[in-house]
Amino acid sequence: MQNKVLRFDIARAPISTISGNWETVFSPNTVADRYIAKGIFNQIGNKVTGTFRTTTGDYRYLDGVVEEDSLKLSTFDGAHAFLFKAAISDSVMNGMFYSGNHWKEYFTAKRNENYELPSADNLTFLKEGYEKFVFAYPDTKGNIVSLIDDRFKNKVVIVQIMGTWCPNCLDETKFYTVYNTDAKSDYLAFVSLAFEYAPTKEKAFASINRLKQKIEVPYPILLAQYGSSDKKGAQQKSPMLNHILSYPTTVFIDKAGTVRKIHTGFNGPATGEEYTKFVAEFDAFVNELQVE
Repeated sequence: MQNKVLRFDIARAPISTISGNWETVFSPNTVADRYIAKGIFNQIGNKVTGTFRTTTGDYRYLDGVVEEDSLKLSTFDGAHAFLFKAAISDSVMNGMFYSGNHWKEYFTAKRNENYELPSADNLTFLKEGYEKFVFAYPDTKGNIVSLIDDRFKNKVVIVQIMGTWCPNCLDETKFYTVYNTDAKSDYLAFVSLAFEYAPTKEKAFASINRLKQKIEVPYPILLAQYGSSDKKGAQQKSPMLNHILSYPTTVFIDKAGTVRKIHTGFNGPATGEEYTKFVAEFDAFVNELQVE
């Protein structure tokens, strides 16, 4: 729920309004760190709410103020404290993004109501020479689970590549948990592959069990890796993929075991219309696979 009380003290009225869409680049002057985003904001008086969408997910609910021509936005996602500060000039923002006390990066944005990010369905794909997505990892009871198991036969399978430490993964897991009703269990199966930075297998499984219990996840979450959540390591565990850009990444597999789509990242509830659009497209695509 978004806060109704202003998060920052203010003394002056705004002279700028940022409601709308903003074409954004973080670390624009550093090739290795550069990434694009779409700012989505709503301003009423001094108060601002919204988020930044990226190609790999969103920064969840941001809340803040505009005072004269200065923007301040913040959030705590359960693991990270984020702060965005920017100066607004006409239809341009220039600012800094702070993550905790140890990381900051420059960003710039320009108002662009027609701006869209690249399709999240085209960023990750099966490499040439591979026809299937395969895995075999232990569940929380120590049982090895793979796609050849009976539980997945003749079903549409949704494979989520995730980590229990990942806020966007938490939002996506909540959605999958609600979507995975008993009425759908005859034709649909979910399974998650967890890449955990916990230093031991025991601690990694403890994190998985906490997540399962907290939001009552009904499907298996398998431990794919512990000791590191490095995406290059995750890709090595799934060599059939060209790369893993983001946690989460979701693989859609039809009843014949064929990969039909791979979706990178997750647009959570904070993205408003984008989340509504995602939910509708997800349901339509799953239903399409189900009737084949």
